[in-house]
Amino acid sequence: MLKLYYATGTCALATYITLEEAGADYTAERLSFKTNQQNSADYLAINPKGRVPALVTDRGVLTETPAMLAYLAQTFPRAKLAPLDDPFDFAQVQSFNSYLCSTVHINHAHKMRGARWASEESSFADMKAMIPKTMGACFKLIEQKMYKGPWVMGDQFTICDPYLYTLSTWLEGDSVDINATPKIADHFKRMSDRPGVRKVMDAQKA
Repeated sequence: MLKLYYATGTCALATYITLEEAGADYTAERLSFKTNQQNSADYLAINPKGRVPALVTDRGVLTETPAMLAYLAQTFPRAKLAPLDDPFDFAQVQSFNSYLCSTVHINHAHKMRGARWASEESSFADMKAMIPKTMGACFKLIEQKMYKGPWVMGDQFTICDPYLYTLSTWLEGDSVDINATPKIADHFKRMSDRPGVRKVMDAQKA
């Protein structure tokens, strides 16, 4: 059985949804950032990075969202969560998810993780002020150049969709109007209506 360690409001939601969409046998354990549980000795023994998500498998622990999503797509091929039979198409999936991880997520993190990059309070304020611009630009690029429709990669629902949905949940808090990107707004609504997504979102409220 797989075990996911997650915290609410984080990118771990993408893996959580994908586990459900894949029909995986799994458990999920919530960590509390308020009590700094991600830096507890018990959790650092699982993930020395002190971050979520972490996915415990029978072969060891996986970290980093793109890696976990690719693993789940390959482990549960019947769910058809990625074009596993086409190396180029699969690389496109990886490219999209890598952009979310390396660029979009980092832009968002400047709002509350400024201490990773600077030490002056004035620098933190500048970083926060840039969030609407940088996040808005990222989602505009996705809408215009990367999103194929009706799902991210076209007709087939893939591991890109839970990841895009997850980062889309951050837009309101980042002062970005999702309706400025109507394709992504429609995607968000359709994702919210999926039974697996509703199940995961309800579980996080428990």
